[in-house]
Amino acid sequence: MAKKPDKNESGQTESGKKSGGGIAGLLIVAAASLASSFGLFYFLTPPAQPPAAACPPAGTESAAPALKPLAQDQAYVEIKEIIITIGSAPADRYLKLNLSIVTSKDNAAKVKEAEPMLVDAFNNYLRSIELKDLEDPGFYPHLREQLARRSELVVGSAASNGVLITEFLLR
Repeated sequence: MAKKPDKNESGQTESGKKSGGGIAGLLIVAAASLASSFGLFYFLTPPAQPPAAACPPAGTESAAPALKPLAQDQAYVEIKEIIITIGSAPADRYLKLNLSIVTSKDNAAKVKEAEPMLVDAFNNYLRSIELKDLEDPGFYPHLREQLARRSELVVGSAASNGVLITEFLLR
């Protein structure tokens, strides 16, 4: 084993150098760590986003189809009631939905004929939703958008002009 150098009374080795970093060395390491941490968070953090407006400004397009007031050729086709159990636990929570598809009077019969396929598409999506999502009030527009998208996939975008949720019950 290597022999440790002998120290004199002042804490220095015989060659004249003081051993160990002591408190000054620890303070330098701590200051360098603090400065690098601050720089990392200050320079790499994305800028804060402005809060989202409750309603989009006029002239901007939204992802969900815009629903117009009742026009002369517009019709609402009611879809039969949808009841879905929520979660993987025993069926103690469920979601009850009543929906209407917004369409033109010419396409109302086409939408009514496609009702079983619409219900199937809606059920597939609704079964994938988590309970925590349904309890979030901000999820409601997303739900409408997704249901409208599935409606467009089943009956076509020319026949479906949106989805109205006429009843929403979470128990």
